[in-house]
Amino acid sequence: MNPIDERNARLAKNVVEHLKARHFDAYYCQTGEEAKKLVLALVPEGSSVSWGGSVTLRQLGLTDAFHAGKYDVIDRDLGKTPEETFDLHRKALLADFFLTSTNALTQDGILVNIDGRCNRIAAMCFGPKEVIVLCSMQKVTATLEDAIARARNYAAPVNAVRLNTKTPCAINGSCANCKSPDSICSQILITRLCKPAGRMKIILIGEALGY
Repeated sequence: MNPIDERNARLAKNVVEHLKARHFDAYYCQTGEEAKKLVLALVPEGSSVSWGGSVTLRQLGLTDAFHAGKYDVIDRDLGKTPEETFDLHRKALLADFFLTSTNALTQDGILVNIDGRCNRIAAMCFGPKEVIVLCSMQKVTATLEDAIARARNYAAPVNAVRLNTKTPCAINGSCANCKSPDSICSQILITRLCKPAGRMKIILIGEALGY
């Protein structure tokens, strides 16, 4: 095991302990492929499944795997009109399983997420029976302040560029605390405890994935 993998594994052990103390189910997978297999083991066939906008999920091939499997998939990307897409967002809130990544995670187990339309953070808070969060170790920060800064000053600008938004951060690469109609930073969610216990399952991944 190389020094980076060894460091990630050692840090992940500590983060998993903190997450469990906050009533999350928590796991560590060294590779994305291990994480994909774990997710598919956690979601029984026949379950209704949806997800938020996540590069990590697509990099792992999970969206394709659910479409190819025996699941009731609620995929907002299949909406042919804004109205259909909105209805799919709402249906996702009643899914058995909702999958997402996280913009940042502190070493002591607090999740930080920033959203524009807020369907993703709404599902994390309430609605789906279970939520599975995939988090690359590159997103783990020392403090809550660092996590918020990562969400606002790194994850949001990168995603703004990816989504081709008309925002200052998409042009300049850094947060301008804007009020643009295209802003993807409407609300910031800080998740410090899982309630009910075990509803949220956090899978840490040693491999660098997502933003």
